[in-house]
Amino acid sequence: MDLHGKVAVVTGSGRGLGLGYAQALAAAGAAVVVNDVDQGAVDAAVAMIMAAGGRAAGAVAAVGDSAAAEELVDTAVREFGRLDALVTNAGILRDRVLWKMTDDDFDDVVRVHLRGTFTCARAAAVRMREQGTGGRLVLISSPAGQRGNFGQTNYAAAKAGIVAMARTWAMELGRSGITVNAVVPVAATEMTKTIPAFAPVIEEAERTGVPLPDWLRKDEGLGTVEDVAGLVTFLASDASEGVTGQAIGIGGDRLALWAHPKEKAVAFADGGWSADAIAAQWPDGVGAEPETYGIPAPKAPEA
Repeated sequence: MDLHGKVAVVTGSGRGLGLGYAQALAAAGAAVVVNDVDQGAVDAAVAMIMAAGGRAAGAVAAVGDSAAAEELVDTAVREFGRLDALVTNAGILRDRVLWKMTDDDFDDVVRVHLRGTFTCARAAAVRMREQGTGGRLVLISSPAGQRGNFGQTNYAAAKAGIVAMARTWAMELGRSGITVNAVVPVAATEMTKTIPAFAPVIEEAERTGVPLPDWLRKDEGLGTVEDVAGLVTFLASDASEGVTGQAIGIGGDRLALWAHPKEKAVAFADGGWSADAIAAQWPDGVGAEPETYGIPAPKAPEA
């Protein structure tokens, strides 16, 4: 995959998945703007990419407000002359069950994930449209946004909103040659270790030094940071020109296309539905096969 001549911004790329994305993009030839709130993390990431022969510049900013988004785009243009791809990866967690979640817990996560994706994508879209040569917006979502997850009201809501924005922007930016896709990654990182469904398995692998088992990589689609970076590189490339408005999962050995919400079962009643009529029809009608919810906990195969 050749990204020479391309310039990409990756938010939240001082460590974890974001760093993996930035490294993969640089290895493919793109010049990369590394972003994080930690100056040390930014400097280390830039140095790592450059030591491997890549081109990188750093931008310390807390993603969320418009000024930070403008700074990231301005850094790309100032250092490398243009902007071709944006990967919105920056995020935080403030996990609590509903009745214990504070206003700040909710607002902080939504500000970084959802508002940060919006402000950065808006700034990038303005620049890309001015350039007139198209572009790529790669928005990082999560399985929690697709299925919900215990204790993650704020995170799940924000990640679901990101996929909805990807679909909307794909329509709005199509005529400008800008594609917009959501990536649904699953990888063993410090952030995913806080998710109860995955924490024990990841910690065991780290403790023993043994790679994640084959059943986990295939059946659960959980792998390393390196396993997910290829999708981001593809979506930032010219090879993905015809791919837009999609939610695409990646992790371990699994690549998947997520279905968009759609009506699963439909019934009609002349004159409309009363509460009693719905109650009578539901068990054997529209509600006969209810949807599942939540991220299933990993289950090892029986010995």
